Amino acid sequence: MKLTYITAILALGLMISCGGGSDDNPPPTPPDPVADPKATTLVFPENNTECNEGVVVNDEKSRVTFRWNQADDTDNYEVNVRNLNTSNVITSRVSVTEAEIEIERGTPYEWSVVSSATGTTVTVESAKFKFYNQGPGITNYAPFPAEAVSPARGATVSSTSGMVSLEWTGSDIDDDITEYEVFFGTNANPTVSIGTATDATLETTVIAGTTYYWRVVSKDGQGNTSQSEIFEFKVSS
Repeated sequence: MKLTYITAILALGLMISCGGGSDDNPPPTPPDPVADPKATTLVFPENNTECNEGVVVNDEKSRVTFRWNQADDTDNYEVNVRNLNTSNVITSRVSVTEAEIEIERGTPYEWSVVSSATGTTVTVESAKFKFYNQGPGITNYAPFPAEAVSPARGATVSSTSGMVSLEWTGSDIDDDITEYEVFFGTNANPTVSIGTATDATLETTVIAGTTYYWRVVSKDGQGNTSQSEIFEFKVSS
């Protein structure tokens, strides 16, 4: 009788240990997904303007405070300021919506801001603004370097007619661009001029299966000039 009693207790314990209990320890709730950061909007320096604010360091440099709006779902910002004459980039990383950066005077720049957030590797870049940092004694600024529109840099294009239309954009804070001169060829540093245009487009002949390089020199009414970067494209076979 005693043995039967002990067996019953053991069986009851086994049932309890093997039974439910999962309700007492529910699985953990997964964390909410982190929202991707959003692009900010730039405030200062404004696009295609002369920057005449900042602290003059010397004849060559000044400190400019770059400002932008708070972006949604964003913890940090990376400010990139590119010298359009040399293509050198200055980068500053901050968690606020402004950054003081020392740059050269009398020089054209392009700047943008990249938004990022903790918990995600996704980043997003703002629009890009161009400006001239004010220089001593400058009353008329050279045009901003032109930018390729078509063919896009690195593109492969077809041409059944043996012609390609080169298109670009140009701007000048003095709004006095008079003409563009285009240098074009198969050399990675094109030196052959194929003509000038008052509009930002020019047609040229091409051969299938060939890679071409081109650059644009912008000229204003005061004789100032600026040279674009070198763009390249390939004509399909």
